[in-house]
Amino acid sequence: MTTTTAEKITTKLPPLIPREILFGNPERTSPKLSPDSKYLAYIAPDEKNVLQIWVRTIGQEDDRQLTADKKRGIRMYFWTYNEHQLIYLQDADGDENYHLYQVNIQSNMVRDLTPFQGVKAQVIDLDHNFPDQILVGLNLKNPQSFDVYRINLNNGAVEFDTHNPGNIVGWTADAKFQILAAATITEDGGSDLLYRETTEKSWETMRHWGPDEDGGPSFFSNDGKTLYISANHDANAIRLLGLDLATREEKVIAEDPQYDISGSLTHPITRAIEAVGFYKDKLEWQILDDSIAADFEFLKQAHKGEFRIVSRTLEDNNWLVAYFTDDGPVYYHTYDRTAKTITFLFSNQPQLEGLQLAPMEPISYTARDGLTIHGYLTKPVGVPTPAPAVLLVHGGPWARDTWGYRPQTQWLANRGYVVLQINFRGSTGYGKDFLNAGNREWGAKMHDDLIDGVNWLVEKGIADKDQVAIMGGSYGGYATLAGLTFTPEVFAAGVDIVGPSNLITLMQTIPPYWEPLKKVFFHRVGNLETEAEFLQSRSPLFFVDKIEKPLLIGQGANDPRVKESESTQIVKAMEDAGKAIEYVLYTDEGHGFARPENRLHFYAIAEEFLAKYLGGIFEPVGNIEGHSGVVH
Repeated sequence: MTTTTAEKITTKLPPLIPREILFGNPERTSPKLSPDSKYLAYIAPDEKNVLQIWVRTIGQEDDRQLTADKKRGIRMYFWTYNEHQLIYLQDADGDENYHLYQVNIQSNMVRDLTPFQGVKAQVIDLDHNFPDQILVGLNLKNPQSFDVYRINLNNGAVEFDTHNPGNIVGWTADAKFQILAAATITEDGGSDLLYRETTEKSWETMRHWGPDEDGGPSFFSNDGKTLYISANHDANAIRLLGLDLATREEKVIAEDPQYDISGSLTHPITRAIEAVGFYKDKLEWQILDDSIAADFEFLKQAHKGEFRIVSRTLEDNNWLVAYFTDDGPVYYHTYDRTAKTITFLFSNQPQLEGLQLAPMEPISYTARDGLTIHGYLTKPVGVPTPAPAVLLVHGGPWARDTWGYRPQTQWLANRGYVVLQINFRGSTGYGKDFLNAGNREWGAKMHDDLIDGVNWLVEKGIADKDQVAIMGGSYGGYATLAGLTFTPEVFAAGVDIVGPSNLITLMQTIPPYWEPLKKVFFHRVGNLETEAEFLQSRSPLFFVDKIEKPLLIGQGANDPRVKESESTQIVKAMEDAGKAIEYVLYTDEGHGFARPENRLHFYAIAEEFLAKYLGGIFEPVGNIEGHSGVVH
């Protein structure tokens, strides 16, 4: 970047936002009402800046810390229907072998409900009619599959419930808290819907979906006569269907011709479906129950942003509502349905309020083969275009970017960069035709969509073609490596976070419990057993000689999905080829950076790296205490 352009950016930008605000812990987040409406729980840092579960009595200010996690912090928790009990999941340094813990909100006593070494726990279901029990999936007998266990919340007793023959990847309980439906992965990479009338009966295959379809059970009706399924057979997009278990007939509950369903709202007692969400450019709702129509209309007008109901009491008189914006924190409110009043609780990051954050704009463009690609564009406040840009690629890849505040996006925009986030083919949410267009296209048409997005930015005069970097995590890290090897002329620099470099070794080292999904990977990526040459042709590791531009890699040592070796092997290959590489390994992290000290350390390095090659402003790295990063 020329000095003139750099000075232009520096003088026009709003004040630099400290990384501590952008990547530090939230002040308070993830609030949830207890089912009996007596308590509010939330996550907040303790005096050592470790995220813990806190609780307060509704209507009082008696907030107190419940847990005492020593280092990693707690991120996932649930209220049980057992009085005074919460449960939460925690792993060890990112290994994703989650244990399920129970904490009593009166005594603060914590109990590990799944104290098994090297075993992963999955919460399957909680039910208000069975307040003393929880259904949990554990790969205790076989590391590759999860059987169902019933755990007593009073004494911690673990009882075996349902055997997994090896190919079941999802379980569904009915209103009597019995496992009566399941989803399997089949040999062709498709899936089957299994059902049994009682736990004594044998499983029956109700429906098969091919490898280019998607489907599975969602939940049972209260009377057990209907199984609601999410599926896209006979349609492009995933619909919510009601399957009559007596007649085997299906009824469409909610659908959109282009967009998959993204969730549903059901009554906490009756299980009646009240609304179904579809994530388009932003979240939209189809109201199915007129009794909540006035509530939704009121909430839509009460505060700016997208609202979501994140918690509700069993009586259903009180909702906890979150409002998401693109230029500020998440705002949490309680909503009294009877009085039609809304009361502000708190925002997750008050320090963001009043800052000059950049708006996120939905965009679309046409790829080189005519496919419409959607995404989001964030322009730095006050910076004239064309400006340096960062293509920020989402992970998955079977996921998608959505509208709203994102720390990475605002960090880049505040430093003077245009940020482009693209839902390339293979991303979810846009129907099966769009998803399947990404089959076997890693490093090919999926990558072409990214390059076409960069070209669109340049043609619109938004970005300088010589000042575009690529950055991302997981698949986004792979896309970064692909960008610097397959299209080295496009990018000025790349930042890869936990990205695979070799598709062969990636599939050879997947976690054991992903083994049933291997057939899906074979169909959507390439067959490890018969197509090694093809997979090698799509693996950046074998093209390091093409790398011409600077590369920064960040990796967690305990990553179970993308092993540390995925980074070290390309680092070694580059060093052997005499190419410069910056590599940071975090010894207590997994697939991403959970600890704030590590986030702050990596993004400080990345910020200086991008400033060096794109010319944006940067906050000095400084002395970041407590991180585990080892710089190579």
